[in-house]
Amino acid sequence: MSSLHSPAPWDVRRLPHAEGKNFLVTGGNAGIGYFVAEQLAGTGATVILASRDPAKAEAAQVSIRTRVPGAHVRHIRLDLADLSSLKASADALRLDRLDAVVCNAGVLLDQPPRRETMDGNELMFATNHLGHFALIWWLAPLLTATPASRVVTTGSFTAKSESLDLDDLQSTRDYRPKRTYARSKLAQMLFGFELDRRLRAAGSTTLSVITHPGGALDSLTPSRPPVHVRTSGERLRGLPAGLLLQSKEAAAWPAVRAVLDPSVCGGQLWGPRVFGIRGLPTLEPIQGHLADTVLAARLWTATASLTGLDPSPNLR
Repeated sequence: MSSLHSPAPWDVRRLPHAEGKNFLVTGGNAGIGYFVAEQLAGTGATVILASRDPAKAEAAQVSIRTRVPGAHVRHIRLDLADLSSLKASADALRLDRLDAVVCNAGVLLDQPPRRETMDGNELMFATNHLGHFALIWWLAPLLTATPASRVVTTGSFTAKSESLDLDDLQSTRDYRPKRTYARSKLAQMLFGFELDRRLRAAGSTTLSVITHPGGALDSLTPSRPPVHVRTSGERLRGLPAGLLLQSKEAAAWPAVRAVLDPSVCGGQLWGPRVFGIRGLPTLEPIQGHLADTVLAARLWTATASLTGLDPSPNLR
């Protein structure tokens, strides 16, 4: 795992060109994922939006093309909660190279009751963690065949204060939505670190990088009709929060840097500079549960079992 160092200068408004590259963004039709996709499209790369709703994906494509004339953007259907569908989604890419996957899509439930997928898994854990694990498993041959490709996993700063119970990953006991969400994001981040360790052990040039967006509000986010429309009243009400939080456009910066910056290394954690909540993307130390390699390895094995996949995919 890479140590903390001073990265090269980075301008979020002047991104490097990436013509000829292909980037997949899960949940790229809305929220932070939309702005990740929009910013990556501005580099000249082909951006594939992976989402469940074709109508919302089409709206996002229209918005991106309005902001980025000549943008290369398309959509594949992806339902991370349906494990049996993920191989077909991976096959639907129809690409000969895949330069980066941004594992951004996520579900956050506000209140009980606890909900399950058709596979019997708790919905947030299944969508945020299990689905992305399985998707990357199916995409591994394409990713590792692409020199210097990247897997960018979007975690959450809320995960840093949580812990995982490997005996109750599905939150069957004492279910609390916000805690279950934070634990699902912790699982995602541990997956990202463990994936990079396995890639290094296999001698692969593919990197696994972990990011988190800090705190972002719709009221601080610029309009992108028809994807997101911010009223004047919402903008004014959101001004005080702007002292502590940021827009979803700014929250996309860590993931975008993790995809594009040549100085980024595998096993790193990137987040906003100001208290990990807002500001320009910066490298963060890896501490606490995030640095627990034994926990991450055990979680990997448990996840493979829950998804029915081989815990040792071909990562060469």
